[in-house]
Parts: sequence; structure tokens; C-alpha cells
Amino acid sequence: MEFTRRHLPMEWEEQWRREKERRKRVIEEGGEEGMEQDKHELRRIVAYNDSRMGLTSRRGKKQGSEDTLSGTSQEGIVQQMREDTCGDERLDDVHTYRSEIYPKEVFMALKEFWDSSLLTDLTLTTDNGYSFDAHSPILAAVSSFIRETLRDESGERSENDKDVEVQKRSVSLSPEVDHVGLQAVLEFAYTGAVSSFNSDSMASIMAAAQALGIPRVLDLCNKEERMKGGGSSKQEEQTISALEQIKNTLQSIKQLWADRVGCDLILDVDGTLFHVHRVILAASSDYFRGMFTCGMRESHQTCIALPFLSPSELEALISCSYSGTLPLSWDCIFEISCTALQLQFQPALSLCLDFMRQEMEASSCLDVASFAEAYEMPELLEEANDFVLRNFWEVSATSKFQDLPAEKLLDILRCDDLCVPSELAVFRAVISWVEADPEERLGQAGVLMTGVRFPLMTFREFREVRAINLRLECFGNKEVELYGSALKEFAFSLPETQDLCRVRRPKDTLVVVGGDQLNPDMGQRIPSRELWFANSLRSGTGLVKVMEWRRFGEMPDKPKFRHGVAAMVGRLYVFGGCYYYCKDDMMKSTYSYDPVQDSWKRLADMQEFRSNFSVVVQDQRLYAIGGDKEINTNLDSVEMYNPDNDSWSFVQPLDQALSGHAATVIDGGIYISGGFNCKYVCLVSMFLYHPERGTTYLADMTHDRAQHCMEPLRGRLYVAGGVCNLRTFYTDQQACEVYDPVADSWTAFTSLPVPHVGAASAVLEGKIYVLGGYCQDDYSESGLVHRFEPSTQRWENMGKLPGAVTDIRVCLLRLPQHFRL
Repeated sequence: MEFTRRHLPMEWEEQWRREKERRKRVIEEGGEEGMEQDKHELRRIVAYNDSRMGLTSRRGKKQGSEDTLSGTSQEGIVQQMREDTCGDERLDDVHTYRSEIYPKEVFMALKEFWDSSLLTDLTLTTDNGYSFDAHSPILAAVSSFIRETLRDESGERSENDKDVEVQKRSVSLSPEVDHVGLQAVLEFAYTGAVSSFNSDSMASIMAAAQALGIPRVLDLCNKEERMKGGGSSKQEEQTISALEQIKNTLQSIKQLWADRVGCDLILDVDGTLFHVHRVILAASSDYFRGMFTCGMRESHQTCIALPFLSPSELEALISCSYSGTLPLSWDCIFEISCTALQLQFQPALSLCLDFMRQEMEASSCLDVASFAEAYEMPELLEEANDFVLRNFWEVSATSKFQDLPAEKLLDILRCDDLCVPSELAVFRAVISWVEADPEERLGQAGVLMTGVRFPLMTFREFREVRAINLRLECFGNKEVELYGSALKEFAFSLPETQDLCRVRRPKDTLVVVGGDQLNPDMGQRIPSRELWFANSLRSGTGLVKVMEWRRFGEMPDKPKFRHGVAAMVGRLYVFGGCYYYCKDDMMKSTYSYDPVQDSWKRLADMQEFRSNFSVVVQDQRLYAIGGDKEINTNLDSVEMYNPDNDSWSFVQPLDQALSGHAATVIDGGIYISGGFNCKYVCLVSMFLYHPERGTTYLADMTHDRAQHCMEPLRGRLYVAGGVCNLRTFYTDQQACEVYDPVADSWTAFTSLPVPHVGAASAVLEGKIYVLGGYCQDDYSESGLVHRFEPSTQRWENMGKLPGAVTDIRVCLLRLPQHFRL
């Protein structure tokens, strides 16, 4: 569909009409004739805006510094990042990142080495002449006999032995160890399981485990005898135990490394020596794997010099090889990432990239983009660039923004996806960049201004353009004329086409499900079965913003309101709720929707009828919490849905019956705020809920509330809207507050501009959306959507909902591309 003026919202029509009249008056009055009259006022406005942005003039900056982040040298980029980071006045928190799949991955590589007889340094010989090759640290991690043998050898070796060649060990075993038992314990060392358990081999396996000192295999033997005839449960327990066994084995190998037991290699980094096991390095680094297995000279050496590395980064990567964990901060992330790339430590590099994605912030996103571009990582580059566009207002206030090359800044300004409170923010960002080095950058100001969409400014906003033009002319005695071209564009170009609007299409989209409409005449109230999604976010003139909604289907069965909605593993789940306004109108049905197949599926019913309840997702399980089961009767029960076997089961109940509460998950914990108690009084409570341990009460909210919203954002929980107690009735609760889980405390933030009772909410691209609801005082509907912008601490009006406006539910879902064309 062609995007023309007639397809745009009515709010924009009125805004354009007023703007057109004002702009005509500007032209008729001569454009600049009124400038002198406003000069004092405009300079005051600009000074206030600058102080709010924290802008300063850095006239003493060295020539050429605008190319700081655009150099072609990868090493130069990382060095510049190091220097910039050292100068930042930000808290440099250390986050420990862990790969849950690393134990499985590293032991798959170790078993591959074992199967191919690569890097084996230990030969085990039985009394009847059988011999097996293995890796000494792997076997020592499970066998006390081999561990003590290696410990004795390590005690006899000195630092002067580092120049000798690799020697292979040979151990003759006692007569009670035969080849059947030895094969089984070696299999256990590399896989965490024994596949050869049977009545004929059991005695041999136990004898070998006893002789080699492997208590874990003895435990498995005893368990096997107890579980004879166990069927499928036996197989399931073995699978679970195998993963735990290799985790324990890896932990034992790490302890061997810490004690320098069995280390057969020394890495010399400018005099700093690292004692390691070469097979562990080879299993986690393709660089060392090639070095040790491709016939290179280093494959026979026990000491290898690596003068081109930094000891601190190599130490972190070696430690990751033994644990699958990596402590990371912005102070070291780029150096460790570069070393991981150089030495091809893929597991560690994956953790580094996870850190960059998950911990990205305004002060670091430009560095991440430069790193990704230098090392040709298109996916990370796309994420970093998108972060810049989403958070442009915050990014433009950082010191890193001042170092952007002009061509990159222009690319950002011209992008439709740029997210800003208004077009004036774009103009201010350009001015701050120019004033960071006016002697060098004034000549580029005109080109950069082509990325500012002046027609999207209001008349009041455009007055600031005139004032700043005066200020720029004072720098360096250079003549700068921006106002004329800006005035021409502002006055004669109206935002009637998509080319002038900022149109952003988030990858995830808000999906609105079901809902109701308020009407005193019950016969006129028709609950909804419809599903809508927000295809794009559009920024118009000034602060005018709207959402482009598209309808993409209906729920099966009956309409729903006061229901539960969640998204998990790319699917939409819809549960319970009401379908009408009578005594037996509540449901316990469950459906899932697959957007790829565009199909619905009926799932197992919940155990209880529920409406006005909360749903959360934790560890790939869905939890339905509390709610009403009939009129004026609410629930304390909680039930869990397991998608693996399509079943609901009760878990630990709440301390009290609740409905109209809000629940969400942050850092793996389920938090529940407010709601109605069994007497339908609004509560101030906040507690942490665990499906097995139950309720832990936290600091109370400042205000009582129910039928409200709660969303996690940047490690905190934001609570907004709902109703509160008013004698024997309720009234609107517009006050908002935010909870800090670390400090267990509440702080107020900007109140909602209008009531939102029974509204839906979600977090999209770091901003909180509150959708629909009604006003308790006069029962009028609020079909508005408000968005909270953390950078400005303001609620923005995002237009209206397309359908039902109250008791709706919303979640984030990634839809196939054909829905969004």
C-alpha cells in the first residue's frame, strides 16, 4: 500500500494543518526579520538545552581525531578502545559468563582425540597383554591411582626441565584389571557413562574401578544392580547422570591444573609461565590443536614461547578452557576477544560476543560496532548499529559519539529507523558533534544537516535552529549559513510522505490478543477474538507518534478477556479468561499459535478455571498464578505447564489468594506485586515466588494497587497504573514506582498522564509500553498507548489501539516476514 497522507492518523492531519499555517506566516514575515527580537530568549533556551545534554566545547582537540573509530587497523581500533575506556568515568562491573554446553563440547573433542589416538600421552597395559592409549589428565580426573602417579612425577620435575621433548608415560596395571573392565572405565572418563553393563562384564568393571580408584564407577555399578529391569526410567537417569559426570570430571581436571599435576606444557609469555595440559588447550582452541597435531615443531616441545600475547588475556582464556566460564568487563572485553580470535578459542569468543550483546549500553555500543566492523562480524555489527538507532538520544550524549566520523554520523541521521523523542533531538546531536571540534567540523555541518528532517519540527522547535545558527557563526570567525536552507525545507516541505517520517520496524513485535470494550449496555459489549500486531512505529511532527497496527487473525473457540498470554520458543500461548458476563463464563482452556505454520493447537486444560490472573515464563515452563475462579472468589493456587508432555501440574501455592496482581521474571526470579486479596482490598505487597519454596516477602510498594502493570527493565521492576483503595470504593492509581531488587527499595518515577486500569504492558527495545485500559472514576475507555522513555523519563503518546481496549493481553513475538510486508 502506498503511504500517502490520506492513510495517516487523524492526529497528524490536525498537527500538519496548524504547522502549515505557522510556516506560511514565517515566510510572509520575511523569515529572519523577527530573529533579533527573539535572540535573548533563544540563547537562553539553547543554553538550557546544552546544560541538560551535558555538552561542552572541546576546541583544543587534536587535528584528525574525528577518525578515531574509522581506522583500518584492527589493532589500532582495539588500542583506541582501551584508551577510551580508561578515560570513561563509568562503573566497570565484572560479569561472569558461563557456557552451559561447554562441558559437553569439550568432552566431545576429547573423545574424538581418544578415538583417533591424537595427543595421547599415557599407555595402560593389562597383565594379559592388552594396551590402551589415553590422555593422562582425563584419566587422572577420575582415577586416584593415576592422579597419585602423576603427582609423584610432577614433584620430581623442575623448572629446568622445560626444554625437554614430550615423553609418553606407560603404566602396567595389576592382574585383577582386564581389558573389559579397563575399556569400560576409559569410556566413563570420556563420556560420563558406561554402555557395556551386563551380567558378564559387571565383575570386570568393578575390579578395574577398584584397582584404579574410581569410586564414581563403583557407584554406577551398584546403581545398575539396583535398577535391573528399570526400563525407560533407567535410561533417563543414565542420560542425566552422564552430563553431571562429565561436569564433575571437568572440575577435577581444573583442580589438576591448579595443582600443576600432569601439566605437560609450559607457555612462556615474556617471562610469565603458564603450566597447562596440551590436550585441554587443543580441545578448546583450533590454533593449539593445529599446532600440536599437524607435525609442527612445537608439537614435540614442552615449552613454547608466545611473545606476541598479553599474559592477562591468555590467563583468562586458559582458565575458560578448564571451566567454561569467563569474567568479563568493558575494561578487558575487546582485548580478550582479540586474543580469542587470534588463538581461535571459539567457546571463549562466544562468551565474549554474548557479553557484548547482553551488556551493551550507550557508552559502549559504538565501540562494539567498530570492533564488529574491523573483524567482519556482520550479525554483531547489525545488533550494535541497531542499538545506536534505538538509543540515539542517550548515545549522542556520550563522549564516544563526539568521535564518530562525519560519514558514519550522516548514515545514522539519514536512517528511517532512528528513534528520537523529536526531530529537534537529531538537530541537537549534530550541533553537539560540531561543537566538539568547531575548527575542523564547521565545514561539515551543512552536509550533516541534510540528515535532519526539518519538516518534522514544530514552529516552536524550529526557533531553536535560528538561535543556534547565530552561535555557530561565533566559532573561529567563520561564516556558517545553515538557517536559509533549513528554513526553506521547513517552510515548503510538509511531512506528507513516508520519506519524511521516521518509520521503525522492530524485529520483535507487540501482539495484542482479545480484550473487551466498556459499555453501560451489556448487550452492546462484545468481547474480542481478534489478534493485532504493531508492524511499525512512526514519528511525525514534533512529539506526534503513532503505531501502525495490522490484524492477523482470530483465536479459535470463544472470545477472551482477563485471560493469560505468553510467548515461549517462538509460539504464542493463550489461557483461561472470561468469554462473557455471567456466572459460569470463566475458562481453563489452553491454545498455542505457531506463526510459522499460521496454525492453532488445542493443548491440555488448566486444572482450575481462571480469570484476572498472571502468567510468566521461567526455564521453558509456563506458570499460571492466582486469579479469580468465580465471582468474588479468588485463588492462591499456582500451576505449571510443561510443553514436553502437554500437562499442567500444581506447584507451591501463594501465601494468600490473589487476583488482579502483576507478575514478571527478572534474573530467574518470579516477582509478584499488589493485586486484590480475598476481601478484594488493593495491596502494597511485593514478594519473590519460587515454585518449590513458595513466597518470600520484600519491601512494600509506596502505593496500594491492583489491575496494574509491572515490567522488568535494566535490572529493575517498573510498576504503573491500576486502581487503589478509596474508602469502600476504588479510584485510579496514576502514580508509578520502580523496584530495585539489589537494594530492596522503591523509588517514584513519572506518573502516567492518564489512567490505565486493566491495561496490558510489555517492554520493546528498552522502552515500556502500557496499552489500553479504562478510567475507574468515570468508566471511560482509554484506548491510548503510552510509552515510557527511560532516557527522558517521560511518557510518550503512541496513538490508539485498533480494537478492544480493556482487559487485553499483549506479548512480544517474532513474526515471519510475509506478515510484515
